[in-house]
Amino acid sequence: QVQLVESGGGLVQPGGSLRLSCAASGNIFSINAMGWYRQAPGKQRDMVSTITSGGSTNYADFVEGRFTISRDNAKSTVYLQMNSLKPEDTAVYYCKVTTYVGPGWRHYWGQGTQVTVSS
Repeated sequence: QVQLVESGGGLVQPGGSLRLSCAASGNIFSINAMGWYRQAPGKQRDMVSTITSGGSTNYADFVEGRFTISRDNAKSTVYLQMNSLKPEDTAVYYCKVTTYVGPGWRHYWGQGTQVTVSS
């Protein structure tokens, strides 16, 4: 019902910035929340930031004020502006969309985009 296309990953130096984008298509009317998660090799997938349909935002503690999540309702797109990047931010970043329609919750994941922070 929902398809996600991610972009914006790449290689950046420590202290640099990067903006991730995730565009949703399909049954976008049913979207309740969108967010970003990340997963480093051999580690669990962690929530980075989420934004609800009501505009409420949430950030992981490790963000430390460096990231900002935003959305463009007209384009059904969620962004993650990442500043002051650290090597420990290196991971695959996944866009997630949650819908609630019919029998219940459904979760959709993007393909992931690699973010590498290295000098």
